[in-house]
Amino acid sequence: MNVVIVGAGAVGLGVGSCLIRAGARATFVDRQETVEYLRRHGLRRTGIFGEVRIPPESFDAVQRADNVKTAGLDHILVCTKSFDSPAVARELHAAPLGRDTTCPIVLFQNGWGNFEVFAERFEPRRVFNARVITGFQRRAPGHVEVTVHADAIKIGSLAGADQSAVAELARCISEGGIPAEATATIERDLWAKMLYNCCLNPLGAVLGVNYGRLGESNATRAMMSQIAAEVFQAMRAAGHTTHWDDAESFLTDFYARMLPPTAAHESSMLQDLTAGRRTEIDALSGAVVALGERFGVPTPYNRAMRELVRFMETNRRERKTWGKEL
Repeated sequence: MNVVIVGAGAVGLGVGSCLIRAGARATFVDRQETVEYLRRHGLRRTGIFGEVRIPPESFDAVQRADNVKTAGLDHILVCTKSFDSPAVARELHAAPLGRDTTCPIVLFQNGWGNFEVFAERFEPRRVFNARVITGFQRRAPGHVEVTVHADAIKIGSLAGADQSAVAELARCISEGGIPAEATATIERDLWAKMLYNCCLNPLGAVLGVNYGRLGESNATRAMMSQIAAEVFQAMRAAGHTTHWDDAESFLTDFYARMLPPTAAHESSMLQDLTAGRRTEIDALSGAVVALGERFGVPTPYNRAMRELVRFMETNRRERKTWGKEL
């Protein structure tokens, strides 16, 4: 298998390590600093699935998508932040990588709305989504740690494409150490993750706590109940479905089965805020707010989360700038 991985962040490195370990040829596309590090030091994966060390001669790393060889390419994996989707779709579409190939483009991204961005530039049945609820943290430019794992990576099509197109990709990821499978229910899976993330990520980021702390408090449970109810209302108004009939049945499963394995995890949104980076709030709470506005569904709790995180993003960036000036 021959794959290109756009974005060598935590998810890209984690998934890439599995594919390389399973014998795939992989090319990472990322910024100069990351590319140079990978070329010198290789890739290392640690954490709950054990340690894997991959020498630099076992894969390629380049800075631009138009530098990637297209011959024999099987899959393009997009592992960037959701807010980078427009720029990545535009770059891929302009490069031979996007123009001269017909292989599946698989989006390993958080939130809702990424598919639509890529479907504007590529044949929709070529674009697949992956739902990832495995926790990855990048410890160095070439070192990723797998911190938690709640369920297998699911890969499927929102456009009704045959899931057999990604079955081999899922098999290789599993063979490389992290369970993955192709699915015909990716819409339901993505909205299940939206529910999970909208309840936990913004609230944990604003309060500065891990997932488990949110589940221990009656106050935060009450807020998550309201957030989940709004997600269901907006989701249904837009014509989407998930694996539960209502917020109450989701929350029962959420507290009993989904939260405990990830209780010690701190969300990527909290990590981004702490580092003064932009978050993916607009693809999570912001996507719920946008659907609510479009279909006339009030979403005050998700709107509050969006605005609080946006404020914290701006405040942290300004404080970092002030610190440099002082």
